[in-house]
Amino acid sequence: MPLPNSDDRTAPKNPRNLSRQQYERLTAEMAAPYRPLRQFIYLACGASGFVGGVVFLAKIASGREIGSALPNFALQVGVVALMVFLFRLEQRAQSRSPKSK
Repeated sequence: MPLPNSDDRTAPKNPRNLSRQQYERLTAEMAAPYRPLRQFIYLACGASGFVGGVVFLAKIASGREIGSALPNFALQVGVVALMVFLFRLEQRAQSRSPKSK
């Protein structure tokens, strides 16, 4: 009876004979499902907030409807700040995860 090698116990099994790159990509996706989708959503919402912020900043600069434009501008700035925070949090988690590319 052959003795198990210590490397065999620590190495992950590749049951479907996938290439090493494919296997690593699939295991990274299992560790953090939908990460690229979340990052895309953060970027899209951040870009939308930035465009809205520019529009409301233009309204404030022109002096039109300052009473309603100022809270809306603050909301857009908050959205952009939240999306930047979430995107950076996601990037840090990706860099800490093993086998991330």
